[in-house]
Amino acid sequence: MASICKGKSSWPELVGTRAQDAAAIIERENSLVTTIIMYDTCPATLDFRCDRVRIWVDCSGTVIQVPVIT
Repeated sequence: MASICKGKSSWPELVGTRAQDAAAIIERENSLVTTIIMYDTCPATLDFRCDRVRIWVDCSGTVIQVPVIT
């Protein structure tokens, strides 16, 4: 589904980085998206939006999943 969105849509290189650093990089590399930092225990909606990237983090604020447009 991400192929219908414009710009970069996946950031595997950010797994293991700090959430705030990842958010800045994502928003710099694709100005069409907004990042949302989410703890791995939080529920999330299942709707798809080309303007949203969720950054899933553990309790220390480290990225634990590949951030993608969702």
